[in-house]
Amino acid sequence: MNIRILALICLGLLFSCKNTTTPPKKENAKQPNILFLAIDDLRPELGVYGSDIAITPNIDALAQDGLRFNNAYCQQAICSPSRASLMTGARPETIQVIENFTYFRDKNPDIVTIPQHFKNNGYEAVYTGKIYHGKYNDPELSWSREPVKMSKTDVKFGFKLPENIKMQKENSAAMVAKYGENALRNGLGKGPSYEFADFPDNAYEDGFNTDLAIATMKDMLQKNPEKPFFLGMGMKKPHLDWIAPKKYWDMYDEADIKLAAQDKAPNDGATMGLHASFELRARAGIPKKGDISPEQAIKLKHAYLACVSYVDAQIGRMLTALEDAGIKDNTIVILWSDHGWHLGDMGIWGKATNYEIATRVPLIIWTPDMAKETRGKSTDALVELVDMYPTLCDLADISKPNTLEGQSFAPLLSNPDQKWKTAVFSQFPTPALREWAANPLSKGMRETSFGPLIEEVEGRIKKQQGEKWDRDLFENRLMGYSMRTKNYRFIVWKDYTDATAEPIFVELYDHNKDPLETVNIAKDNPQLVAELMQQFNKGWKGNRAEISQTGA
Repeated sequence: MNIRILALICLGLLFSCKNTTTPPKKENAKQPNILFLAIDDLRPELGVYGSDIAITPNIDALAQDGLRFNNAYCQQAICSPSRASLMTGARPETIQVIENFTYFRDKNPDIVTIPQHFKNNGYEAVYTGKIYHGKYNDPELSWSREPVKMSKTDVKFGFKLPENIKMQKENSAAMVAKYGENALRNGLGKGPSYEFADFPDNAYEDGFNTDLAIATMKDMLQKNPEKPFFLGMGMKKPHLDWIAPKKYWDMYDEADIKLAAQDKAPNDGATMGLHASFELRARAGIPKKGDISPEQAIKLKHAYLACVSYVDAQIGRMLTALEDAGIKDNTIVILWSDHGWHLGDMGIWGKATNYEIATRVPLIIWTPDMAKETRGKSTDALVELVDMYPTLCDLADISKPNTLEGQSFAPLLSNPDQKWKTAVFSQFPTPALREWAANPLSKGMRETSFGPLIEEVEGRIKKQQGEKWDRDLFENRLMGYSMRTKNYRFIVWKDYTDATAEPIFVELYDHNKDPLETVNIAKDNPQLVAELMQQFNKGWKGNRAEISQTGA
């Protein structure tokens, strides 16, 4: 695309042009600042990750001057469990957060989070936007201050067009009247899936929060320039609803947008492993049953891409502000997404699966003292979001809490090609019979237009699982545990409440021959399944990189 090439030429050097050599370390320099850039629902749909259409010059430029991880994975492909896990450095079951409505602090009152640990080690810790999930932002312990106060006069986030505002208001009121306040929490009563109106960036939430992050950074530098900071800036897009300024929609030509190459469920895959696109179908104008038409699918992918470009622009503004403040040479920048997203891949829309498209995430790091030979490189090493906590501790030269369940990937910054982890792990409870927030199906979901769809999905599971079918098990206790090795994705379905429970189903995908995970080959490869099961049973501890420098 000409517009993408032009954008990359004009904007791509924004972050990289002023730092192509390794700066000398200053004696007695203060500890490095941390710029912690979080993005919601972003799969690696970025130019630097090989997308032939995504217009993302600012994130691309960051990667072209830093280190890009090609094989980074979340611990659970849903917002709260993923974020609670990476922020505490412990895995979903350890912290007992496997759905969106459990507050990690209620279950783990004494656990120390990343910003809390940096705060305890002399940092100013502050955030804007979405770092934790929703209201679970741990204000008492994780953060040392609030962002600066900025007027929100005339700023109303969400839909801008009167007809869409009216639609959502009426739909929400109807669901609340019938099912109570939790109807909205459970995702009912929605407006349209997307809207792109002619407003400035900061009239929308992510643009406003970027203004807030920049102003807060300046405030910290003015009030206490010698104190290092941990600044989290969280982008809520490209999470549904896809809402952003119209200029980002206009950046794309729908003739260039291609649909998912693999739009069917895996052959012989777990029928409980894929949901019915509940999160998208809750939106007005989306069919409650049956396929999304190709014409509508193009529009939906267009909307997703436009939000990705909107977020990229905000990242660019933040990085420019960092450079303009003169502190880039003492700031570590790490950019991540909480999970991926199916855009029609495997025939579904949304996150909330154990497959590659939902668990693989973009992860990019930039440090001032990164070796010149590493800048602009990528690594194929298997890493996890839970690894970010120990890595940042190593890079800032502070201790690591003994509760961490990740492994620092700091050694990869000097040698990206070294031998690393033999496997990484994700999990998700029965996607087919859980809501998109991973909580069990509510009465409202069963009684609305989703009812027949749920029955249809249930019927497929019963047909495949036969005598193994048990409603309580499949709805409340069944967990899919996914292990990703260099060559395979191996998924074990079992009762997570019983450590001795035997698997009820196994999936195996060969990424050398089948990177789109189209065929489950477990049944025809019993010896390989047995070998991978041995590796799986070693868990994350038994698959760490064997390197003493990491200290993990």
